Amino acid sequence: MVSTKQKYVPIYRRRRMGATDYRARKKIITSSVPLLAVRVSSKNVTAQFIRPKAQGDEVVSSAHSRNLKKLGWKGSSKSVPACYLLGLLAGKRAKDQGIEKAYLYNGLASFVNGSRVSALVKGVKDAGVDVPMSDEVAPSQDRITGKATAEYAKSLLAEDKEKYSKVFSGLIKTGFKPEEYEENASALKQAILKGAK
Repeated sequence: MVSTKQKYVPIYRRRRMGATDYRARKKIITSSVPLLAVRVSSKNVTAQFIRPKAQGDEVVSSAHSRNLKKLGWKGSSKSVPACYLLGLLAGKRAKDQGIEKAYLYNGLASFVNGSRVSALVKGVKDAGVDVPMSDEVAPSQDRITGKATAEYAKSLLAEDKEKYSKVFSGLIKTGFKPEEYEENASALKQAILKGAK
């Protein structure tokens, strides 16, 4: 007689929650290279360099978008320029801890060309940490430097002030002019490259 019982296959809790891709994680861990974990929330972005260990992951170095605010960043904390600058800062900190290479670990989130995650990885690579990613999948230079945002803000201010106020209301409330995005990004990049932490 054939049994009609079905085998129960347990699914790990973090896989059910959509937090961990165990298959990808296993491949990366066996390589013994640190992981670059990137998390984008509704307001902020976090980048952590992690060494997986049996007793739990060890965070070697990290950077949070709040760190950019302390260094003088006035734009959105999760914009493409902010993600690039955060990657640059995270990469510099990782280099100080002796990390020369890392693999991007994005959990179950899919990697999108030209996304904020790719901008962050580009920043890490520019800081001198080798992360396997083609520069072709990174956002355009105009988006990374904030030039695209600044030009859009200038054209919108000239054509439709009401829409300008609506689109950039969050930044305007803080006293920041969106058309100065490129200048602010350039100044902060220089500060990070000179050793600001």
